[in-house]
Amino acid sequence: MPKAIRVLVGTTKGVFILRSDEARKDWDVDGPHCDLWPINHVIGDAGSDCLWAGGGGDWSGAGIWRSTDGGATWSLAQLTSGEMYDWALREPGMAEMFGIDTSVVPPFDKAFSSVWSVARVGDRLYAGTKPATLLTSSDDGETWSEVTGLREHPSSDSWEPGGAGLTLHTILTKPNAPQFLQIAISAAGVFTTEDGGATWERMNRLDNDHDHAHHQHDNPNEIGHCVHNMVNAGEGDLVYQQNHQGVFRSRDGGRNWHDITGNLPSTFGFPIAVNPRDPSVIWTIPLNGDSIGRFPPDAAAAVWRSTDAGETWADLREGLPQTACFFTVLRQAMATDREPSVGVYFGTNSGSIFASTDEGQSWSEIARHLPTVLSVETM
Repeated sequence: MPKAIRVLVGTTKGVFILRSDEARKDWDVDGPHCDLWPINHVIGDAGSDCLWAGGGGDWSGAGIWRSTDGGATWSLAQLTSGEMYDWALREPGMAEMFGIDTSVVPPFDKAFSSVWSVARVGDRLYAGTKPATLLTSSDDGETWSEVTGLREHPSSDSWEPGGAGLTLHTILTKPNAPQFLQIAISAAGVFTTEDGGATWERMNRLDNDHDHAHHQHDNPNEIGHCVHNMVNAGEGDLVYQQNHQGVFRSRDGGRNWHDITGNLPSTFGFPIAVNPRDPSVIWTIPLNGDSIGRFPPDAAAAVWRSTDAGETWADLREGLPQTACFFTVLRQAMATDREPSVGVYFGTNSGSIFASTDEGQSWSEIARHLPTVLSVETM
C-alpha cells in the first residue's frame, strides 16, 4: 500500500487535510473540520493517527480539538468561555436550540482567548495561548493544566504584545530530553526550561562578532523580543529564528544569537523551516516590512534557501507567481516532510498551498481557494 503523505492546514475556518502518495503529485483536500473554528495550529502523530488542533477566538472561547482516527471525527476540549457561552447563559432557550451545554464550566474561565500552538514530547502535550500562557496535558489532550513557572518569570510584567497580541506561538522540544522546552512569545522573546517548566531562562542575547547595522532594537545587545518563528535543527543546539528584525542563528541552544539576514531582500518575514536531514539547509520567505504591506518584495514571490546555515541565501522562484503577488505567509504556515527528497510546503493568506518536492528548486500549487491559512504541518 502506498505511503500516505498528509499536510495539515489550520485556517480561519477549520482544519483541512491534504493527502497524497509518496510521489506527492496529486493531492486530495479534506475539510473543513472542527466546526469551522479558527485554528491557529494543528499537529499529528502518525504512529497513533491522532491529531490536535488549537484555536478559538473571542466568540467561541479557546479550545483544543482532538481526533483519534486521522481526522475523520473530532472532539473538543473547551478551555475558556467566549461571548457565545455568555450569550447562552443569558438565553437558555437559544442555548438549547444550538446545543450549547452551559452546565460545563470551562476550566480557565476567560484567562485567554485562543490557543496558538501545540506540541508533543513523549506522552505529554503542550499548548501556547493568547495572551501568553503555557498549558500541558498528560492524557492526550482531554484535560489541561497550566505550567505556572513561565507566568512566574520575573520579566512577565514587562511583556508587550506584538501585532497579533501577546502570543505564545512556538514550542520546541527534544525527543531525548523530556524536561526540555524552548518557547517563543511575541513580543517577549525566547525562553528555555530544562526542568519541565519549573524555572525558565530568557534567551535574547545578540552576539557581538560582527556589525548589526540594520538592527534597530532599543537594546543593542539583544535580538529584539518580537520573535516571529523559531525552529531547532535536529537534536543538537542549533536553532534558527525569523525575527521582526531579521533572521538569526544560535549554535549554543539559544544562549547567543548571530544575525544571518545577509543578502536577504528584507529583514521582515514570518516563517522559517529547516531540512530534517541537513541542519545547514533552511528556507524562509521575506516580506516587505509592516509599514509597506507585508507582501513579497516587488510583488514577486520567492522562497529563499541557504545551504550553509544562513551565511548566504539564494532565491527560488520557479512555479511561484512573479507579478501582482500580494499574499502574506504567516508565522506557522511553512513546514517540511521527511522524504528522501525533502518536501517543503507553505500556505498563504489568500488560501493557497504551495509545495516543492525538490527542496525548493521548483514549486506547484497543490490547493487553492482555502480560507486564510494560519498554519501548515506534515504527517
